Amino acid sequence: MKFTQEQQAFAASVADFCQREVGTREQRNRYTKDGTELHSRELYQKMADLGWAGIMLPEAYGGSGAGNVEMCILLEEAMRGMAPIGGIGPTFITALAYNRFADDQLKKEVLTGVVNGDALSISMSEPEAGSDVANLTCRAEKVDGGWIINGQKTWCSNAHFARSILLIARTSNTGKKHEGITQFHIPADTPGLEIKGIDTLGGREVNDLYFTDCRVPDSAVVGDVGNGWNQLMAGLNTERLILAAMQLGVAERSFADTLAFITERKQFGRPIGSFQTLRHRMADLATEIECTKQLVYSVAQLADDNPTKLLPREASMAKLKATETSKRMTIDAMQMMGGYGYATEFDAERLMRGAIISTVYGGTNEIQRDIIGKTFGL
Repeated sequence: MKFTQEQQAFAASVADFCQREVGTREQRNRYTKDGTELHSRELYQKMADLGWAGIMLPEAYGGSGAGNVEMCILLEEAMRGMAPIGGIGPTFITALAYNRFADDQLKKEVLTGVVNGDALSISMSEPEAGSDVANLTCRAEKVDGGWIINGQKTWCSNAHFARSILLIARTSNTGKKHEGITQFHIPADTPGLEIKGIDTLGGREVNDLYFTDCRVPDSAVVGDVGNGWNQLMAGLNTERLILAAMQLGVAERSFADTLAFITERKQFGRPIGSFQTLRHRMADLATEIECTKQLVYSVAQLADDNPTKLLPREASMAKLKATETSKRMTIDAMQMMGGYGYATEFDAERLMRGAIISTVYGGTNEIQRDIIGKTFGL
């Protein structure tokens, strides 16, 4: 697709910001405690001060009221610039859910905070409810004036630094697992909630949540009691675009870094990129990345043109294609860079660790393929 002059200027602004703030390994290390933190609150606050944290939120709460295309531009450029703001994706996904379904008072509280730099988290998965999310058992029982929550959630991104968590819990058993699900606003410091980090290949990104007689008021309900599943489905277009745009940026950064390396690195008296094996591999990867970009932005524009329409095929295709391309690009980058790709001195290994998990979170790519197949009647 063709970007407007304003969109091109916005992309240039984000790219320039990343170059100035995190353009070197030394700068990124300062923001991330030598690479041990994936989300820098300091850097994210600077982006929020520029108005970018509320890019898709209504102007009434301080946001920009922009569309999916502008959101994808921000995420693509931020990830290409290796901005350590790992919490931005879950925050955007969660904020948009509040924007759709929360009451006015809760919107004002939460969305104003997001615009000002707060991070959010959404908690869906459980030990026995991963790809089969609707199989959840974390229970919210109605009591006078509120709800009592008990149960465990897992793989919850951002929870260890989020201001609040959007919890997906079961409020009734009707025999149909997609019914009787409700969304709750849970401040991270709510008594009865324990947050424990899960160590992963990428560092501390995700958490277990334990709810023990955790009491919240009636005002904590987001949307309609029992309608939580339909509310989740309403946000899938944007959720999958967020993941796709971020991994598009990762793939582009990996390509640029690899190109620079194989152009400079010499073996047998010539740059290794001049050998046909690497030259053809890079040609294939460049083609895949360009196809991915065209797909991501065409789906983003389609979503902007049809804001109330679910796009299960197109959104799943964008997530599937972008994450698979990113994974392939970063793994091939390590192969082409040899031992240097494995060394922490270079960014290749960090990019690969982030890309590999992208085919799992936000709905595994096996699930995305299943969704796409079903849209063809299969």
